[in-house]
Amino acid sequence: MRTADAIRAASTQLEATSDTARLDAELLMAHALGVTRSDMLLRHMQDAAPVAFDSLIARRAAHEPVAYITGKQEFYGREFSVEPGALIPRPDSEVLIDTALELCPDPKRVLDLGTGSGALLFTILLERPKAQGVGIDASQQAIEIALDNGTGFDAAEHLMDDWEWKLHCRDWTTPGWAKDLGQFDLIVCNPPYVETSASLEPDVRDFEPASALFAGSEGLDDYRILIPQLRALMTDDAVAIFEIGYTQAQAVTQIAQDQGFSVELHHDLAGRPRCLVLT
Repeated sequence: MRTADAIRAASTQLEATSDTARLDAELLMAHALGVTRSDMLLRHMQDAAPVAFDSLIARRAAHEPVAYITGKQEFYGREFSVEPGALIPRPDSEVLIDTALELCPDPKRVLDLGTGSGALLFTILLERPKAQGVGIDASQQAIEIALDNGTGFDAAEHLMDDWEWKLHCRDWTTPGWAKDLGQFDLIVCNPPYVETSASLEPDVRDFEPASALFAGSEGLDDYRILIPQLRALMTDDAVAIFEIGYTQAQAVTQIAQDQGFSVELHHDLAGRPRCLVLT
């Protein structure tokens, strides 16, 4: 079967489980061929479809995310390695990067709380390579994924002498987790914020790490833990930026204001509340 015909058949098969069936099929075919999607569309649509493609489509039909199947996800124009031990970076989170670069255009030290794949931390450092960065995560598996991304960018972009970063396996619910980190003028955080009773798509619920998703009955547990600890980590002019669920702006704002912070809400490209800036 030709690549074009296999993609068409796979798209039909995936319509029952994916809202992006055609795109999923194209991405998985490009992965099976070992080429980019654009190269495939331009040059390989008449090639014979690789045998491995059928098994990839079967995995996607069982709701496994495309990013976990291919092992990569684009974020802010760069490709990150991803595995089931860390959340898949999402375009909605790119507003944290835009906000950080706008409000803190020349950061000296950057802290990423709950770094996961390292998407937030390394994107900021790649945009501002003179900054020093620290990422923490309670998951050793996530730290290893982030380490792979950091060292990959080191080699690919020849930044070994131009940027400095460290990763630590730390649990912010444990006393003393931050005592040796120092202070930062930019802090970013995409914490767990999903209510434990929330109904999630199988792609998320069954494959992405629950520890990075769920945060108590209101989805607020980690904000309540972290925000009171922020001041010791912040320089006098520091900015802290937290991603929030689209219904959580008022509740998280109140938590921050109770700790003496000024709060500013930013929206994502779809116009939904997406992050809070604390100063």
